[in-house]
Amino acid sequence: MKEEAVEVFRSCIPLFHALSDPARQDIILMLAQHEHLSVNEIANHATLSRPAISHHLKVLRDLGIVAIHKRGTSHYYYLTLDDATSLLKQLVYTVEKACEKDN
Repeated sequence: MKEEAVEVFRSCIPLFHALSDPARQDIILMLAQHEHLSVNEIANHATLSRPAISHHLKVLRDLGIVAIHKRGTSHYYYLTLDDATSLLKQLVYTVEKACEKDN
């Protein structure tokens, strides 16, 4: 069971890395407060440049934390936390089971 817990922990590393960045945390919180935002709308509320915001959004999108909705020529980002939430729940469950077997 410990090997399984280590494997799940390792699979969470990209998620933990993405969530450890304060700029990405700010973007996630902005998107949590709004249904969807464009890069320009995020830039209006952030101290980062548009290219920096786009980079952070790509990292979050690659991990399934955000997704894009296209409306005309505009791209709007919104939260899609299902994959991240499932992975974290799996981690908690696996670690709890590993701890139970040790006791």
